[in-house]
Amino acid sequence: MTSIRHFPATYPLPDWRNFGVILRVLLGVNVLTLIGALVQAPGIDQWLPRFIEMTALVEPLLLLLLGLLAGLRDVLRRLPLRLGQLAVLLLVMALAMGQQIYWQSLGFPEGGSMLRVVLLACVTCGLLLLYFELRARAFSPAQAEARLAALNARIRPHFLFNSLNAVLSLIRARPQQAEAALESLSDLFRAAMRDPSELVSLADEIALGEQYLELEKLRLGERLTVDWKIDGNFSNIPIPPLMLQPLLENAVYHGIEPAPEGGLLGVNVERHGEELIIIITNPTAGQSQHAVGNHMALANIRERLALYYDLEARLDILAGADRYEVRITLPCQALRP
Repeated sequence: MTSIRHFPATYPLPDWRNFGVILRVLLGVNVLTLIGALVQAPGIDQWLPRFIEMTALVEPLLLLLLGLLAGLRDVLRRLPLRLGQLAVLLLVMALAMGQQIYWQSLGFPEGGSMLRVVLLACVTCGLLLLYFELRARAFSPAQAEARLAALNARIRPHFLFNSLNAVLSLIRARPQQAEAALESLSDLFRAAMRDPSELVSLADEIALGEQYLELEKLRLGERLTVDWKIDGNFSNIPIPPLMLQPLLENAVYHGIEPAPEGGLLGVNVERHGEELIIIITNPTAGQSQHAVGNHMALANIRERLALYYDLEARLDILAGADRYEVRITLPCQALRP
């Protein structure tokens, strides 16, 4: 089963197709180029022109390298770690040599000697590979799983407390419905106790959300109306557990429950290219008394998304005068088994 062990932050050799990795490489190389320009410039007034000259040499090589590494990602991942790192270093050296030969053929001597250029490229690449290896150790699977367990532990009490309240409200008035609700509650408990490091299918997460909302309907009655819109058949896409339910809980607690007339809770699941988008909307009327605790679950989910997907997933909020929308964007490409 896919778990956090198979995500970008836990690999010593980075995923060259990951947006977070690409951004860190670009920033790292440009910072080193900036430092190099400061060292080489004869005066502070010559720093900026020297930096521009150096970036003109570095950026084409860097962009070409990132494109090649993205194409070779799967091949490099199949190699032993040190061999994969060596392959990256050799590729960088070969590209640096090729670019230097090209620049010299055009009559531009600014890049310096061949040996110097190749050594600088090799050192820069080595520093970046060392950074990613140290980062992978810092975000080791064990530490990431421990952090996920702590984050899920914050979600579970709210989840279970609200579910129990929904059942308790039925015991005296509607005992038969309460018995059926307890059966659903046992399934919810089982889902809440799953290993937080293991991904679940989108279908399972939707089923969990439906069960939770059925319990809330027993408590709120006709005040709660739910509109599910699932655009397409992609229920097998893996997503982190307890990603949908806390947002549904927030929507009920902050949007539906404060309003005497209730309201409509909308859940849209759609796919745009290689992105899975989950949108949850609820009315905002009467929300002011409940708004204080609304950000804990959102911050929790943002942190879990960062642990799983680095910068490739995001959570956005659109708060209007009468509508509150939470949008989660996840990558839905096939994940490493």
